[in-house]
Amino acid sequence: MRISVQLTPHAPMVLAIHYGATLQGFIYHQLDATLADWLHGDAYALAKRTYKMFTFSRLTAVNGSRYILSQGQITFTGSFSFTLASVNSEVLRSLAERLLKAPTVYLGHNPCSVRGIEVLKKPEIDFGQPIRVRALSPITAYQTLHDAEGRKKAYFYSPFERDWHRLLRDNLARKAKALGWEDDAATALEGAQFKPVGVQQQDQKIITYKGTVIKGWLGTYQISGVPEAYFELLYDAGLGAKNSQGFGMVEVVR
Repeated sequence: MRISVQLTPHAPMVLAIHYGATLQGFIYHQLDATLADWLHGDAYALAKRTYKMFTFSRLTAVNGSRYILSQGQITFTGSFSFTLASVNSEVLRSLAERLLKAPTVYLGHNPCSVRGIEVLKKPEIDFGQPIRVRALSPITAYQTLHDAEGRKKAYFYSPFERDWHRLLRDNLARKAKALGWEDDAATALEGAQFKPVGVQQQDQKIITYKGTVIKGWLGTYQISGVPEAYFELLYDAGLGAKNSQGFGMVEVVR
């Protein structure tokens, strides 16, 4: 399930260009406190990993507004929107209810009014054919490796490397297990492919999240070999890693 949230700042809104942590904090702040604590804590756990099972898009200027990039900041001159998706409809309901009741909300230090919230319809999909999607926030796939001195280092894969598909498959399978699905996810996703069909070098985005550098990719991809239930999972929870930090939201394109 996903919703679109549209806000209007009371004055030109200035954010750090890497605003993912700010938008993530905004989302948590709007939730019921008990729900937010659970989601921010263990939530959906699997072994040593926890999954939040939500993702969100980048901010988009709307209604004739525009944005300006300058000196490490982004300024929105008027209304903007973002999309939030979750496997847990209670997360979206809680956020929507609290936003609609609030006369003013703050994104960072910027006061905003809520212009509207829209529940987005699920796209009609022929699961017998490859599915083309566009990334609304960068997709990231990585492994933690060790250098010669034993220090940990994250290696981020590009969509043009073979392990890209494996890492996305494995991540999706773990999410299914964290949700308690009983089928053999590894077998169900054995033939899954996430092929770049409209991805250029400029689609690589290097983002700083709370001091950590994360590399991800925008662009258009063709997904095949993913059963319907698993596609709905990646559509609502995000594709790849670090979804709750603002990575891996996709939309279906024709």
